Amino acid sequence: MGGVVLLPDMGKAEWQAIENVQAYPVTGKTGAELYASIGKRGPKAGIGRAIAFTNFKLTWTRKYEPQGNACVLTVARPELIITYRLPKPAERLPAPVQKSWDTFISGVRQHERVHGDLIKDMVKKIEAVSVGLTAPDDPQCQKIRADLTARLGELSRAQRQQSRDFDRAELSNGGNVHQLVLALVNGQ
Repeated sequence: MGGVVLLPDMGKAEWQAIENVQAYPVTGKTGAELYASIGKRGPKAGIGRAIAFTNFKLTWTRKYEPQGNACVLTVARPELIITYRLPKPAERLPAPVQKSWDTFISGVRQHERVHGDLIKDMVKKIEAVSVGLTAPDDPQCQKIRADLTARLGELSRAQRQQSRDFDRAELSNGGNVHQLVLALVNGQ
């Protein structure tokens, strides 16, 4: 009598991103002063400074197994650390400014979380194309690494483009972040 035994997929383990928030201090007693301080102290981005920034560190545990004349990637476990860098007033704010600031920073935090979600989505896509990847005629498991590197480059470029497109929409005239800045500076 024969049977089929189903085993859990050991190559894909449930993982959780580690998410950290790093604050940088800003000063001022009005929305305009706080925003000016952000312009001086915010994270460097390109040639200028950003209000906030999301960065990540991604490492992998991978296991390549020769199977006959082929090589199979049997395990690909990510370790993902996402860091959100956000402004924080260095001193207590007057009540109306605090209210404006709370609305502003809540929106900025939501914006940065979308960047974090795009990063997590990329890692899931990398995991999906990694586990079970097979390279025929590769008993030394060399060709498979080049194939994987090419696939990962495509996924990374796609994530960066999504992030740029999101920023372009959010930071453009009338965009969500643009509206948050205007409300802060105008004391709304």
